[in-house]
Amino acid sequence: MKPVRVDDAPHACLPSPVPSRLAVTLPLVLLVASSIACGPMEPSSEAPEASEWTSQPQDLESDNGLSANGLSANGLSANGLSANGLSANGLSGNAFTSWFGQNPAQHDTMMRYLVRCAVPAGQVRTYTNPQTQVSYTWPGGLGLAPGWASGQPANLAEQQLITACLAAHVNKYGVSVSISVLGQTATGQYIPFTYEELAHYSRREACFFGNLFNGEGVFFGVDGPRLHSKESSVRACALTSGANACPPLIYAGRCDQLCQRVGPGGFYVACSANGVTYKPLTTRISRRDIYKCGDRVCQFTESCGRGNRSNSCEADCGRCAGDDS
Repeated sequence: MKPVRVDDAPHACLPSPVPSRLAVTLPLVLLVASSIACGPMEPSSEAPEASEWTSQPQDLESDNGLSANGLSANGLSANGLSANGLSANGLSGNAFTSWFGQNPAQHDTMMRYLVRCAVPAGQVRTYTNPQTQVSYTWPGGLGLAPGWASGQPANLAEQQLITACLAAHVNKYGVSVSISVLGQTATGQYIPFTYEELAHYSRREACFFGNLFNGEGVFFGVDGPRLHSKESSVRACALTSGANACPPLIYAGRCDQLCQRVGPGGFYVACSANGVTYKPLTTRISRRDIYKCGDRVCQFTESCGRGNRSNSCEADCGRCAGDDS
């Protein structure tokens, strides 16, 4: 499934480091097993013909609402999944059980996004907490890491794409909103999309890349216009260039200066930071998810005041209490 939504998502602060390999938080994270399988052969940089793009179903849009706190440094290494994979064995290991039990609600959310990113649509991963006997089911979606999803150690390409996918799903306000996720899987397959999808999610947003598994960090670049002072959005992490807007995400610059673009979808297949080249994911959003001061609707991303900016929008939210002078 392609378009993904983020429901009942936490806020924009990453949760505390998770001691299991499945915790995907945005800080650095994940000390992977000392021996990591070699990555797959590099896919061709040539994009398929347009007919190959349009013949794919439009089912990969994604909901985003992962909190930035979920990307914390110890998450992916502590839960034991980086080495054991997302198989039944990996989910039954002592490291995962210990990690999950520390914060079941938060780690349930993390697992939901982790499985959505790594496992193909149509598959699920289940886990029963041995202490509470509560069962959890997490459906697959993008299928970015087929080897890891089948129980193998995450190779380098999979580590990078899982990191990018988790970062793409971080939402500053923890509110559900649909986005379009474009790119390649670890085996070089293009994530299906249609021209209708591109038309609906017409605003270019960002590129995400990095590696939480080995502690190299998580980066994003701006792929479209930044928000003006009158504008606001739940996707504020990616639409602003502030380095500290959503730590541990690090602003690296403009995507077109950091990355190699390919294909009719105009997404990126390689991005670099600090001398390292990563496999990225590219996101697009709908223009209706950009709010503007002056449209007479007070959005939760706007504030009362006497100005015409999103953080002081009298036209939409009125004046603040006591500000009648």
